[in-house]
Amino acid sequence: MDKIDRKILALLQKDATTPVAEIGRKVGLSTTPCWRRIQKMEEDGVIKGRVAVLDPAKVNAGVTVFVSVKTNEHNEAWMRKFASVIDDFSEVVEFYRMSGDVDYLLRVVVPDIGAYDAFYKKMIARIALTDVSSSFAMAQIKYTTALPLEFAIVSDEEK
Repeated sequence: MDKIDRKILALLQKDATTPVAEIGRKVGLSTTPCWRRIQKMEEDGVIKGRVAVLDPAKVNAGVTVFVSVKTNEHNEAWMRKFASVIDDFSEVVEFYRMSGDVDYLLRVVVPDIGAYDAFYKKMIARIALTDVSSSFAMAQIKYTTALPLEFAIVSDEEK
């Protein structure tokens, strides 16, 4: 990965619908070499997909809940089962295994507290948990899907 690749990625993270010709112009490449770089980054898994970012309120998913989960089960089989259960819930948009006091952290989006309560009841009916703690986001201060690119490993020519 070189500086041009990082510039391409920065532009795509801002707007993945930007035409390749425009991206190429902004990074100093013609369309074909720019397209080849994008395709290579897709093949290499650097670019995992291109998505539309939606307004949660406009799709009736305006309440964000952070759910901390503790369990007494710390084995591979239980973790796979829990992951499978969580994978069935479209309300869960992020799911992490954590270090520290909390074993798992979920980010859940729902229309209201009643919908969260229904989600919670369905979840605990499917798998035993030691402790579940929910925190409702009052306001979103920062949200981005863009990853920082200053940490990307540069090619030997760029060093």
